[in-house]
Amino acid sequence: MSDQAEVVIIGAGVIGWSIAYYLRQAGVDVCLLERARVGAGASAVAAGLLAPLGPLNGPGPLASLLLAGWSALPKLVAELEESSGLQIELERPGALRLACEGRAVARLQRRLDRWQPLGLQLSWLNGEEARRQEPLLSAEVEGAVYAPQEGQLRASELLKGLAWVTRRAGARCYEGCEVCGLRQRAGRVLAVQTKTGEEIGCGSLVIAAGAWSAQCCAWLGCRVPVRPVRGQLLSLRPPEGLPALHHLLFGRAIYLIPRRDGSLTVGATREEAGFEVCVTAEGVAWLLAQARRLVPALAEATVEGSWAGLRPATPDGLPIVGLLPGWQNVILATGHGSVGVMLSALTGQLVSDLLCSGRRSPLLLACGPERFASPAPGT
Repeated sequence: MSDQAEVVIIGAGVIGWSIAYYLRQAGVDVCLLERARVGAGASAVAAGLLAPLGPLNGPGPLASLLLAGWSALPKLVAELEESSGLQIELERPGALRLACEGRAVARLQRRLDRWQPLGLQLSWLNGEEARRQEPLLSAEVEGAVYAPQEGQLRASELLKGLAWVTRRAGARCYEGCEVCGLRQRAGRVLAVQTKTGEEIGCGSLVIAAGAWSAQCCAWLGCRVPVRPVRGQLLSLRPPEGLPALHHLLFGRAIYLIPRRDGSLTVGATREEAGFEVCVTAEGVAWLLAQARRLVPALAEATVEGSWAGLRPATPDGLPIVGLLPGWQNVILATGHGSVGVMLSALTGQLVSDLLCSGRRSPLLLACGPERFASPAPGT
């Protein structure tokens, strides 16, 4: 393999493909490199939540970013569905954020107070009112915040749509292509080197390798604190005859997502397990136990499947997006944690803009790599 591109992107997950999508719309020649195969990483196994309240404690840089990303995604989904014929299943059935005992009720009410300035539609329900919305909820539920605008999509279909449309627009993607180094000179990366001995020349490099991004930065003498956080998820099939759930449910540190096909997605654990991607008996048991406590009738549900992925987490919960300090043509787009799907369209637009025009959106000011990146020892 011998190739060259105006922009080379390391990582073909939802962030890498979204950047490539908007670059191709701008007429930029782009090539993606994927160490495994498209869909093998965290993007395709993500729950696809479009629920910005979860990580937020009120207004701030993360809130501005999430709300902008949440607003930008429907347009991208509509474009992809029209071009590809795929059904990405973006739906906004609303969410109930549940509290199951007195102290939890007080905490949730305090969070509601902090969420109010965000401008979303929100209302407080007592336990009885919550059960009128979802009759299957446990009697333990004593209060809830109802957020009618929150929703979800099928992350795997979003990724397929991005890859199909962007490839058709002329982007190239090499799967099973593991990068092992970068050829560089005078503060610029000139080419990406692969384990099989090939080089792909580049005008600019984007590192969108998710939980593996820190390794790429180390080749450039920079230490960037992106670490993997494992999340395990389940798909349940409720027993026949059980009334369907109609809302996303959040409570007891898990979520339940009702899907069009009648299944329920249950997630997700948060585990510091290094790069070990596996489903464990302990993780499955914990998810099932919490799901049954929220919706007791799920004790009779069938487990249809289980899977795990690695979220790329940062110390402050904000993604790392922007020019890598000390390098003229290297941009990071990583560290999106559990909100990569929700931020995919926005990240693609902003990184494409940065590459094409040099404009750095005010939304990215708090996300710059300069807040973390430091030279590695000996450089």
